[in-house]
Amino acid sequence: MPAINHLPEGQSKALLATYQAAIAVKRRKVWLGFLVGIALYFLAAYIAGVKPAFLWAHIGNFTSFFSRIAPTLTPGNFVADVKDWYWGFGKWLYLLADTLLVAYLGTLLGTLGAFLLCFTASSNLTASWLARGIVRRWLEFCRTVPTIVFAMIFLIAFKSGPMAGVLALTVHTMGTLGKLFSEVVENADMKPVEGTTATGGSWLETIRFAVLPQTLPNFASYSLLRFEINVREAGVMGFIGMGGIGQELLVAIRTFAYSDVSAILLMIIVTVFAIDMLTERLRHRLIGSEATR
Repeated sequence: MPAINHLPEGQSKALLATYQAAIAVKRRKVWLGFLVGIALYFLAAYIAGVKPAFLWAHIGNFTSFFSRIAPTLTPGNFVADVKDWYWGFGKWLYLLADTLLVAYLGTLLGTLGAFLLCFTASSNLTASWLARGIVRRWLEFCRTVPTIVFAMIFLIAFKSGPMAGVLALTVHTMGTLGKLFSEVVENADMKPVEGTTATGGSWLETIRFAVLPQTLPNFASYSLLRFEINVREAGVMGFIGMGGIGQELLVAIRTFAYSDVSAILLMIIVTVFAIDMLTERLRHRLIGSEATR
């Protein structure tokens, strides 16, 4: 076996000392960042008025709320108790479907808008900095303003709850997905793009035959994820008069109908769980099909 060469003792000690010094500097930076983060946390809590002692003293009010909304279910009369608990199941199911339709339409229209704008917002497909800048600023505006603010504006303008909710979700979805879609396009392999351009393909033909085959699976995956978010957003918007299951939940809270609150909450939670599991499977299948290409 070949002999193992050893460094001279003085040189090895110098290298070891240099290494330990570098590790010490790195550790000091990590600890400094940790301490700065802790200091900023307490500063933010102080400015925001977060008082741990006050929260701990009133935590019982929070936990007691769940005990109040819990239904009374007895083993001997379980079926009748459940029927009494879900006395408004038909009406709530209709309102929940209304909320899902608002989320679906908002997601569909917002995804379409993001799809049409994302290619212009991508630096690798649009050479004009002016066109790219205008589209990017518009997308930033759409996703910066909270959905609930858009919903209130549209509600005042159109006097229609569901329509205002759809438009609010459309605008915010377009801004968010437009950003994500443009990043997907910018990360696409440019060799097919260059090949299509070299053979005389137009800008639209380049997108159709060189970009879309690479990006469509990610477009679909992000759209499904956004639909999950919009279902929850549509439920919250019911609190300001957009209709749907959220408005019914607000009425139950205001009238202290605690059993109705728990029944509606459970319906929303189960629905969101089901949508999450379904869209997760679809996303994994889409991403898997992309990886096997």
